[in-house]
Amino acid sequence: MPNTARWAATLTLTATAVCGPLLGSAQAAPSGLYAPSALVLTTGHGQTAAVATPERAVTLNCAPTASGTHPAAADACAELRAAKGDFDALTPRSDVFCTRQYDPVVVTVEGVWQGKRVAYEHTFSNECVKNSYGMTVFAF
Repeated sequence: MPNTARWAATLTLTATAVCGPLLGSAQAAPSGLYAPSALVLTTGHGQTAAVATPERAVTLNCAPTASGTHPAAADACAELRAAKGDFDALTPRSDVFCTRQYDPVVVTVEGVWQGKRVAYEHTFSNECVKNSYGMTVFAF
């Protein structure tokens, strides 16, 4: 049942993130075309997404403008643009010091980045390490 609920929540948030901006596109879209960038980010404790129950989920829309439930949507979008949408390019900051406590946290990202399908999963050794990657993308 936890996996079913996890997938239902992820699919609902993905549909909202991807389709939500399209519903009001006649009013909100700037002149010209843009590639959609709408993501759902989840985090939970566990080794893999298959066994972890999502504890938090946020949406992040980066086109045409930054929006969503991510607490720092504009900064997260800017950071992803700088990394060209490559989540593996987000490296740990050198000014953050974390304990070596092992309490695995898994992050998943599902959706579309600049018109291309995204499916990303990464397990960090603890919450501090997760938050140290990049500046804002995983800090939710």
